Formats: sequence, C-alpha cells, structure tokens
Amino acid sequence: MLNINYPKIEKKEFPNLELNLVEPIKKLNLRGKNRDFFTKAGRILSIMLPIEPNTSATIKNISALWLSPDEWMIYGKDIDKNLKISLDSEISKLNLGSVTDISDQWLLINMKGKNVFEVLSKGSPFDINKFKNTKNVVVQTLLNHVDVILHHTDTNNVDLFVRKSFSEHLWLWINDSSSFL
Repeated sequence: MLNINYPKIEKKEFPNLELNLVEPIKKLNLRGKNRDFFTKAGRILSIMLPIEPNTSATIKNISALWLSPDEWMIYGKDIDKNLKISLDSEISKLNLGSVTDISDQWLLINMKGKNVFEVLSKGSPFDINKFKNTKNVVVQTLLNHVDVILHHTDTNNVDLFVRKSFSEHLWLWINDSSSFL
C-alpha cells in the first residue's frame, strides 16, 4: 500500500492571517462535455457543475471548481469511496468522461484573515484586486513561480491548492511573506 507522507506543515498564525493544512481531503478531477455527462455528474454529486470560466459551485461539504471547458476539480469532506465508485460506474465506464482521484497530487492550504490577499499579491502576477472582491471564484495562477489553484470561498478565506512536490517550498515562502506584514 502507498504510504502517504504529508509535508511538515503546521498551523501558523500571523497578524490578521491564519494558515492551515487541510489534509487529508479527497479531490477528484472530472472531465467530460456532453449532456449525459453533466446529468449524471450533477445527479451523483447533487451539484450542478459550473460552466462559466473561473467559477465554483458548493453544496454542503462538496465544491466543484471550473478548471477548463471540460474539466473540474471536485473536493470536500463528503467525498468518499462510494461517491467515487458511483462516478466511475456512471461516467468512466460508460465513456461519458473521466474520473481521476487526485487527492495525493494536490495539497490544500486554507488561508484566512484580512491579510490573505496582501500575501497572495506579493508573489502572483495575477491581479488579486478583482479576485478578492468576488466570492466563489477560481483562479489558476503562479505564486512564487509555483502553479497553484486559488478558490475564494468566503470573505477573506481562500483555499490554495499546490502540487505536493512544491508544497514545502511554497509553505516556507508564504510564512516568510506573512512575517513581513
């Protein structure tokens, strides 16, 4: 069995900023584009996949992030083995699309507080001002030269997804940047 070792990331608090590793949490990549795919995915997840670029949809403890016209990241506490099996049997096995478990590929770091966007703007070429004024938006960008996915879940609350192999490097950079606020 695969031994999953998470990086040594501990909860940190800075003035008006709290950083927390939210792991383990299930993450799935869904790909598909026909009507049957949307119908079956929506029925199984009890959520309509967002079709507008850079948006998300959330219901209960499951969020769906738009990544491209035919790709979504699904994550949340309510994703279990049975949900993945249902998606596999109703989507993958019927050739309507693909379902891939990406839980071990991406780490989720939650950032909360008034200084979240100040830290993000220090290392990202993306215009954070537009992002911070809209909830439920999703952005794929760079943060200190590392690919990340940002999900603005609530006021001053961002879920940051980073590939596991870059997570410790990015964590150290975030900590350094946060200490100069």
